[in-house]
Amino acid sequence: MPKLISLYMRQTAIGFALSAVFVGMLLYFNVVNLWHLVTHTDGGFLAVGLLWVFNGIVFAGVQFGITIMRMADTEDDRDDGGNRSREYATIPVRVEERKQPF
Repeated sequence: MPKLISLYMRQTAIGFALSAVFVGMLLYFNVVNLWHLVTHTDGGFLAVGLLWVFNGIVFAGVQFGITIMRMADTEDDRDDGGNRSREYATIPVRVEERKQPF
């Protein structure tokens, strides 16, 4: 399996694990009376599942993004002087306004 795919799968698993911890803490600390709402309604556990899945998607994306950004090469900090492209000066030009015939 390519290294990038295995990296993505590992970071996705970490993101969904973090999501499970987050949803568990929401339920444990009874934020906005969520535990009571989940346990006393018919579709409460479906709501918990959806909350876990959607937070998992977000946490997995953030986890993967952080991992990719941490792979940056430290040699980028050296001063090479840029790419030697020319800078063109902007010169203002007067433009006459014409009246539109209505």
